[in-house]
Amino acid sequence: MRSPPAVEAGRHAVADEQLMLAYAGGDAAAFDLLYARHEAAMLRFVRRLLGARLAAQADEVFQDCWLRIVAARASFSPQGASWRTWAFTIAHNLAMDRLRVSGREVTLDAHEGEDEADVPVLRAAAQATAQPSAEELAFWRAAGRRLLACLDELPSEQRAAFLLQHEEGLSVDALAQQLGLGFETAKSRLRYALQKLRPCMAQYLSVLEARA
Repeated sequence: MRSPPAVEAGRHAVADEQLMLAYAGGDAAAFDLLYARHEAAMLRFVRRLLGARLAAQADEVFQDCWLRIVAARASFSPQGASWRTWAFTIAHNLAMDRLRVSGREVTLDAHEGEDEADVPVLRAAAQATAQPSAEELAFWRAAGRRLLACLDELPSEQRAAFLLQHEEGLSVDALAQQLGLGFETAKSRLRYALQKLRPCMAQYLSVLEARA
């Protein structure tokens, strides 16, 4: 029997950490809700990390990530990082392992057919303009495709640091802790990523600056 609407609404308001604890306690429905909440974002994150050349392996890495989450349910502790950051770090580590095995540490191909709806520059546009014109939509879509290509040109470790910070809004210190890096190393990866992204996105950034 399906739960009453009020109960369903209450479940959707429960924090990820509490859902994970409930799942560890035997509540399978709690896991279903966690999966539904984060499936799309995590798959997108894995695809962007792996790039077009390893696109065929994205689903496998994605599934491995959830298997790791399931296996870790008994040892999960809701302290420190959020559940989402913890889970995305697992996805990051698995994707990076796959990249190392493939030997693709530096040169990466551009994405094709990537979901553009959650590209950072497009999300900013959506927040700035509730009802963008057709011309504005065309601009943001082109900017999104360009950003995905620029990200794919980054060394994988720099791209991973940038994407993790974007997905979670982590501070440099938190990013370093999650990746097991020194503060300066994490800071350098982000700095170098941004230094390469800015000229790569110069055409679109100049338009945004002119509008400001």
